[in-house]
Amino acid sequence: MKVLAILYDGGKAAREEPRLLGTTENRLGIEQWLKDQGHELIVSSDKEGPNSVFQKEIETADITTPFHPGYLTRDLIAKAKNLKLCVTAGVGSDHIDLNAANEKKITVAEVSGSNVVSVAEHVVMSILLLVRNFVPAHEMIERGDWQVSQIARQAFDLEGKVVGTIGAGRIGYRVLERLKPFDCKELLYFDYAAVPQHAADRIGIRRVEKLEDMLAQCDVVTVNCPLHEGTRDLINAESIKHMKKGAWLVNTARGAICNAEAVKAAVESGHLSGYAGDVWNVQPAPKDHPWRTMKNPLGGGNGMVPHYSGTTLDAQYRYATGTKQILANFFEGKEQDIANVIVTNGDYATKAYGQRVAAKV
Repeated sequence: MKVLAILYDGGKAAREEPRLLGTTENRLGIEQWLKDQGHELIVSSDKEGPNSVFQKEIETADITTPFHPGYLTRDLIAKAKNLKLCVTAGVGSDHIDLNAANEKKITVAEVSGSNVVSVAEHVVMSILLLVRNFVPAHEMIERGDWQVSQIARQAFDLEGKVVGTIGAGRIGYRVLERLKPFDCKELLYFDYAAVPQHAADRIGIRRVEKLEDMLAQCDVVTVNCPLHEGTRDLINAESIKHMKKGAWLVNTARGAICNAEAVKAAVESGHLSGYAGDVWNVQPAPKDHPWRTMKNPLGGGNGMVPHYSGTTLDAQYRYATGTKQILANFFEGKEQDIANVIVTNGDYATKAYGQRVAAKV
């Protein structure tokens, strides 16, 4: 079979570090394994436009891993005559038209849980960077300056603050779990589904049923929900009005959940003390993206980095290993781990597997 992988170019770093498995150079570590079984692997980072490797090769591919991501639209799925399996080498399927995949009975899978710890740790780091005003402090040192008061005027303790997550799934829950030792005043969550009571009691979290109510209570808000039509631009000019003046916002979920211009305006007006994350509404982010250079009136408030929170070497090993297992199951006709399946047999996995999904959870 023909396997098409869309990965990112690692360059010199990938050539020097073979554990950067998610790169075009190191090919998820599966090239020889596939070749030994008689399969063909095509790897590229070229994914934009009709003449790209992705759009040309997808027409005859049996399997694709559009990880970079390669946006697998309805039009591309219609052209993909042989496509049977689509595997995200990681977590998240918003770059795939799932309804179109269902119509053609293409299985869509991901490596569930492969980067949840990595992202949760990044969220906690980002919160601390903002609350302690770390980035401007380091920039001051690089400049050769030393004015403690200029930094301390924007630096706070996390202890005693109210922190809330939008989404309390695998990542959001782990964020709150990791924040418990900081003795925050309260840990809140907003989610369409309640966390099981025993899990909520274990770390002492409280559900708030209306987003606006949670935003109004929080000193720190972290976004940990999937991107779909119901969450696109969820954090916008109107919802930001409900947030405390001086609150901090962290987003490692998907960039488009937060409206770029609204966030920029809130940071630069001082309504938000800062915004941090690694996800952008356009990736790679253009050089003039407003999130690259925005600062609050006191000179800080920006903790943005490239999209790497879920791409630690540990996470890359997990998602490369998971991708290989999904492919092996497919080649051998074995059933996939239900936790990894998004859509299959023309329907969403939660419907297709019914009670077995509930039992797994």
